[in-house]
Amino acid sequence: MKSRYIMDCYGFIQGGRSWFPIFTILLFAVLIAMAVVRLVYQVRADSQEAISAQVSEIATIMQRIDEKCKIIGFDLQKTPIDFLNVVKFAGSEVGVMSLAYPQNWEGPYLPANPMTQGKEYQIVRTKKGYFITPGDGVQLGNGKIVGKDIVLDENADIAALMKSEDAFMYKGKILAAELPIKKGILQDLQFDELVMSDEDLIY
Repeated sequence: MKSRYIMDCYGFIQGGRSWFPIFTILLFAVLIAMAVVRLVYQVRADSQEAISAQVSEIATIMQRIDEKCKIIGFDLQKTPIDFLNVVKFAGSEVGVMSLAYPQNWEGPYLPANPMTQGKEYQIVRTKKGYFITPGDGVQLGNGKIVGKDIVLDENADIAALMKSEDAFMYKGKILAAELPIKKGILQDLQFDELVMSDEDLIY
């Protein structure tokens, strides 16, 4: 009887030992999965942080260009920002951006044009003004894809989208920026030049 009890205990121990490697592997797999999830989450958060910082930097540079060169407008409704590393150019256009005073260009403003997920940022023209956004095809931290889930046509209200967690806001970080370029600037510039020439005639 005693020997049978000992054999049963031994069998239980042996059975436990056979399950121990499986349990260890499962535990290890769970820990790896948790680490991967945390890493993906951290990478996504860092990516959105980088987008927010780059958008802010581009907005500052574009305001500087407008102050010096007076941006007249853009040929496209969505203009890729691929001209910030340009040193010199001929005429009044750099890329598809028209300038009133191209001689005041101070480029290059950056050594390379900023990109995210291999796509350039863009300037979007809407009925409510100009905005800087990540390029079409960029997937944001909320899973939305720019240009697909977030439609950026002339009627887009990007100012409102910048306040939405389902669009250009991620955990308090704004992923787009308004570009305060006055519409009709060409007409204003022509009017100013006309006034100046009239004053010259008077004097």
